[in-house]
Amino acid sequence: MPDLQNPELPVAVIGAGPAGLAAAAQLRSRGLPFLVLEAGQVAGAAVREWSHVRLFSPWSELVDPAAAELLDENGWTSPDQAAYPTGGTWADDYLQPLADALGETVRYGTKVVGVAKSGRDRLVDSGREDQAFTVHVESAAGAERISARAVIDASGTWTGPNPLGGDGLPALGEQAAADRITYRIPDLADPATRERYAGKHVVVAGTGASAKGALIGLVALAEQDPSTRVSWLVRRASVGAAFEGSDDDELAERGALGRRAAEAVSSGPVRTLNSFRTASVVRADNGTLTLTSMDGQELEGVDEVIALTGFRPDLSMLSEIRLDLDPVLQAPRQLAPLIDPNVHSCGTVYPHGAKELAQPEVGFYLVGMKSYGRATSFLTLTGFEQTRSVVAEIAGDHESAARVELTLPETGVCGGAGGFDAEPSGGGCCGTTSGPELITLSTTR
Repeated sequence: MPDLQNPELPVAVIGAGPAGLAAAAQLRSRGLPFLVLEAGQVAGAAVREWSHVRLFSPWSELVDPAAAELLDENGWTSPDQAAYPTGGTWADDYLQPLADALGETVRYGTKVVGVAKSGRDRLVDSGREDQAFTVHVESAAGAERISARAVIDASGTWTGPNPLGGDGLPALGEQAAADRITYRIPDLADPATRERYAGKHVVVAGTGASAKGALIGLVALAEQDPSTRVSWLVRRASVGAAFEGSDDDELAERGALGRRAAEAVSSGPVRTLNSFRTASVVRADNGTLTLTSMDGQELEGVDEVIALTGFRPDLSMLSEIRLDLDPVLQAPRQLAPLIDPNVHSCGTVYPHGAKELAQPEVGFYLVGMKSYGRATSFLTLTGFEQTRSVVAEIAGDHESAARVELTLPETGVCGGAGGFDAEPSGGGCCGTTSGPELITLSTTR
């Protein structure tokens, strides 16, 4: 029997976040052996780093069905399905109890540093498909190699924030000014963090949900400390696309976030600089920063920068795995056309599962945020459905794997990315009636 099909070998799940733990719950429901390898010391370690941020998805969309069944067996008290938790509440009340219910199959403090095929580097064809995966890990006990029949990489993108630089690389001087730049939403309720930004000239770069949340918080801070100044760097020619569609968003809280941000920008002390793609960061003699754009715009007297320009996957540990990724998004090639923001910016993504996530290495899958590569608008429901389909495929239940069961709420934002300095064109994918049928997946019980 080829090692790859050895039923005694576990499925290795990388990451004990929402997608990784959902995959583990699915594997347990099918009676398949597995190990969850988590670099942090607790479940949802990355989620806990934005514990102060309130999600715009309600509890009804944040609990995997297989996980709920396992938790119920362990006497879990289900939260109010209509409530909106913070990241910290999600981790404390769902992710950690789920990891606890999975028991010793979840290994904390275990960092995956490499994945390969046993005895084969990526150049070797002979016997490759029949060999098990070898997962190289490091922990307090030292280095170890774990044999696995399949690998589900749900390690996310949290460790790979995009730089401030407008060409995808750090701006000149960006790394030297690292003490003044953060790539996370600051917790302005924390006294020390509040002191860092109050009364300062703060720059926010980015137009996504994180940037909107930061702008809202900073405007509220400026109301209490009027000496606080906020500059918003927008790479487009105008900010229109950032708020478009908020009133039509099927996720009420996501739409409300857009509306609150629009109000904050229009009424608060926010100076907007359009078409600003940062080229350099220079520290002046007085300690403040000067940011210069690629077209020569200058912004002087900056005290702090909050760069919220998205994330990218860390693929370094997969250097010996044969991957077929889209050259633009770094997402699975078959998935990329469904999520490419250059093509459309709708919240609805056509159903996808194991087929779209499959890689040349049979039994290897990217799921969760990492499967989206550099694309945005990932919703937790997507990760749950991905893991259900992938685990079904690993279990040999091809019919279930192919039956994708998901409808995502639309953002109300339509059209592709438009020209380099243009607004997105109207129409686009929202309201399009062609394409695969959407089948509703209910996560309520």
